[in-house]
Amino acid sequence: MSGRVPAIRVLLVDDQRVLREALATLLGLLEGIEVVGVAADGDEAVEAYLRSRPDVVLMDLHMPRCDGVQATARIRAQDAEARVIALTTYADDRWLLGALRAGARGFLTKDAGAEEIRDALEAVMRGRAIIDPAVQHHLIEAVAAARNPGSPAASAPALPDGLTRREAEVLGLIAEGLSNAEIAARLVVSEATIKSHVNHIFAKIGARDRAQAVAYAYRNGLVARL
Repeated sequence: MSGRVPAIRVLLVDDQRVLREALATLLGLLEGIEVVGVAADGDEAVEAYLRSRPDVVLMDLHMPRCDGVQATARIRAQDAEARVIALTTYADDRWLLGALRAGARGFLTKDAGAEEIRDALEAVMRGRAIIDPAVQHHLIEAVAAARNPGSPAASAPALPDGLTRREAEVLGLIAEGLSNAEIAARLVVSEATIKSHVNHIFAKIGARDRAQAVAYAYRNGLVARL
């Protein structure tokens, strides 16, 4: 017997093909990690989970048709022992709390490096919950707001078309004339993260270009409110 530890079998779920393929390649290079499936939305994620029964699911939260929160709940309904780590490009309170309630065992940003991902996978396999430091304080605020409906966080006005607070912030900065690189520097995140935000924003508000996005931001008072 070699005594070799079995690889951690991972299902990767993300609606953006470029990010999905890049992350799959990254995970494939990590010793002891095996990508056993990929999915582009929550419906595919549930099917892939039941088909491959992975050890851990890396689950994007913002996806079309069936989002990551719904998919996590559906997977956990099928298998109460399922291990799901929520992946997000930003820390949005509503989605994070929803993922937590659905049964996610951890939270990582998509900016996480290879070693961070490996550590998270190994921790979850050992039964631990993991939360990326970049997400932790937002999650704490979300839980506090849920317990205290009268708090400022809980009473914040709803944003139009399902925009998250971070997406609205990025849209406001677009309206101020900042480039993706300038927004990334302002928010201290990668330019790839901002590009992901912009793609989600354009899809939600139906904008074809930045000019339409700027008009939308002013029309909905997003520049003034941020």
